[in-house]
Order: sequence, then C-alpha cells, then structure tokens
Amino acid sequence: MEIINKKARWIPVLAPLLLLVQACLMQEDWEVPSSECVSELSPNITLREVLDSYQGSTQEILDDWVMEAYVISSDETGNFFNTLHLQDRIADPEGGIQVEFEFRDSHLFFPPGQKVFLKLKGLFLGKSKGIFKLGSSYTSFGNLQVGRIPKHAVGNHVLKACEAPMALRPKTVAIPDLTSQPANTLVRLENLEFAQELLDSTYAQSEVPTLRRLLDCEDREISLMTSGYSDFYEKTLPAGMGPITAVYYPEGGKALLVVRSEEDLDLTAERCEELITEFTSDSLIFSELADPDNNSAARYVELFYAGDQPLSLNGWHIDRYTNDNTERGSSIDLSDITVNSGQFLLIASNAAVFQEIYGTAPDIEGGLNSPADSNGDDNLVLVDPFGTIIDIFGIIGEDGSGTAHEFEDGRAFRKEDINKANPVFDPSEWEVFNDTGASGTVNQPQRAPQDFTPGSRG
Repeated sequence: MEIINKKARWIPVLAPLLLLVQACLMQEDWEVPSSECVSELSPNITLREVLDSYQGSTQEILDDWVMEAYVISSDETGNFFNTLHLQDRIADPEGGIQVEFEFRDSHLFFPPGQKVFLKLKGLFLGKSKGIFKLGSSYTSFGNLQVGRIPKHAVGNHVLKACEAPMALRPKTVAIPDLTSQPANTLVRLENLEFAQELLDSTYAQSEVPTLRRLLDCEDREISLMTSGYSDFYEKTLPAGMGPITAVYYPEGGKALLVVRSEEDLDLTAERCEELITEFTSDSLIFSELADPDNNSAARYVELFYAGDQPLSLNGWHIDRYTNDNTERGSSIDLSDITVNSGQFLLIASNAAVFQEIYGTAPDIEGGLNSPADSNGDDNLVLVDPFGTIIDIFGIIGEDGSGTAHEFEDGRAFRKEDINKANPVFDPSEWEVFNDTGASGTVNQPQRAPQDFTPGSRG
C-alpha cells in the first residue's frame, strides 16, 4: 500500500509535467521564424565573397559574417521543397546559392524578390554536384555534407529585411550562354518549346523528379526539371513556343531549368519553323587519293568543294569498302565541317605524319584502317545526309587490284575540269598512278611529298 500511495502521490505532479512537455513538442513542431523584419543589420560580406571562400570541401563558417541576398524561388506549388534559392542582386547577379532548411510554406515569409539577411556563423558551406549550398551539417560515409537548418534555428540565421519584395529582373540569355551565367540565379530564355515527341506528356511522373527536353528555334537543347510532388506535375506540357523564366540549376554539369510554377512558362506562340540543318550538293567531290610508295602513314583523302555558297556537312560521311567487300568496313563522319566555295578538305590517316611530310595540318585525322588509310585497292564513297551516294571512286564489290581504280603505292587525281560529283565511277575523270599500270593507269609509283599536291588541284 505504501508503494501504491507513493505512486499515487506522484500522479498529480507528473501529469502537468507531461502536458507541458507535450505542449512544448507541439509548439516546436509548428514553430516558424518570426514574421518581424529587421532593418538594422549591415552586411559585411558579399555572396560572391562567400562562394570564393570555399576551399573544396564542406566547411563551417566561424566568422561573424552577415550577408544580404534576394529570394528567387518559391515553394508555393511544391516544385521547390525545404530549400531557399538566393542571388546577390535583383538584376545581373554575380552569384547564387541554395539554402537548405526545414521550413514548409516558406513563400509566406520569404516571397520572390524579398531581401533577406543571413547570419552565417555556425552554418556550413558546401558544394554538391556543382551547386553551392548553405545549411547545417551531417556525415555520410565519413564525409561532411550540408544538411537542413532545423526549423527552430532558421530564425537565427535567415532574417527578412523590412523592405517590401522587389520585382526581380531575370537576365535574358541564350542556351549557349548559360555556362557563363552563375548557378542558382534567375534567368529568362526566349523562344523555347518542348520537343515534339513530348507534346502529349505531363510535366513529371508521380513522386519522381523528371527531365523534359526543351529546344530553341535553332535546335539547341536544355532540360526542364520538375518535381513529381509539385501541384502541376500531372498537367500536360504546353504545345506552343515562348519565353521561360526559371532558376538556372546546372546540377552535375548538366544545364537544367527549374520553374516556380506554370506561370513561369509562357509557351503560347506558334511553334518554331522546322530548322533545316542537312543539305545535299553535287559540288563536293573526291579530288585526290594518296597511298605514297615510300610512307604508308602519309596516306590521305582530299575533297574539293566547287559550290558557290557555304555547305554544312552535317550528316555527310565517307565510307570505305575494303577490297571486294559489299559491306562498309569503316567510315568518317564529316558532320562538324562546313566548307566554303573553293575549299579543300584534307583527311589524313595520321595527322602528325601528314604535317611532318607535307608541311600543313589536315582538317581531320581519320585514323588507322579509316577511308583515309586505303592501300589503293579499296572503294570509297561520299554519302550525303539522306543516304545518297554523291561521289565514288571504284566499284563496290570489285577489288581494285589490276583495275582502272587501283592506286596502290600511288595516287588517284581528279582531272581539273571535273567539278561535279558522279555517283558512278568513270575512269575518264581520273589520272591514276600505281605500281602495275593495268587498265589504262600509269605504272609510276608516287613518293611523298614531291609527287603529291594536298590542298591544290594543280
């Protein structure tokens, strides 16, 4: 009974304490930063200077630094979650950063354009997948990482300035210029549209961050990243073209855009006209094929362009059919080349040897066993982006040995008055030198460099 009586005497004491603890826990669950603003703080370091202080690994900030910045993100639609994205200026920012914190509905306290002060002492600065972050810390596999600032501590570090939110002025940039733009800053890109194959797709898959491919009117590409928890993830992508305002987020070296809501996309204009990037022409020809008798490493193929206008070789390639094979043995892609009127295109089997022997650098190195490395009894074809044979040397399926298209230890030179390609081999268009002299060719092996004329039809 005594024991029971002792326990009974504790009940009135414990009950209020338990209620107090429960109340404290519930209060902490809902604790948010004060809605009061501050006007007396003076920044003593810039965001750019903070970023420049990073030394390659997550580090605690020990100095009494105060930094000012402007909010550019919003979690109102759920596409941002427990993060606050900041840049150092309303316009033309020099730096941006991501603050990790446990704070839902932060847009009610920190709307876009809101000036904030950050008391940095005790926070950790780190970098993950190319993105600078501020927050608390945790350890993962022995490595210190930036984590979320606990909600009860947010008000100690992130303070709202008394100034009313200002209108952000995102920098208008083109896709190729994004790499020079600071990460985690607000940008605007004009004339964007979702790829044709995505027009029936939604912004994201449920509960999964999803990338959707965007193109500009010059077919340059960037991706939009959308959270599968956002309010609009199930909505169908807009089918038109127009500007997008977004946070530039180059995660892991991949340029990404993250919008705050659907309203950041204004894709209502007519889609871009189809961009034609592949062209054909019969003015690009084989002009010389070389297999020097004294140096097989000095082999090359020369093309000549007789057209009037520049020609993009996007999709063009040279194929080699070795000996009597009817299957392509090797190929050289010419897609990165644009040729101008009267230009030669020199393709060496070995660039270093070519430059040493002929005194000039080739445009392309084909490599060993490539079309530029033929030993004179193979067949070469020039193919346009549409799979059409534009020009040819030899007859596919016929070994060149002892024929009118053998240039072993020699040279095949296109006559100077031939400026149009021919998809059917015509020996009368060529002067062929070799070590046999068969079928109307010249039995006269050629030596490099004196018997060859790379870059000239003379």
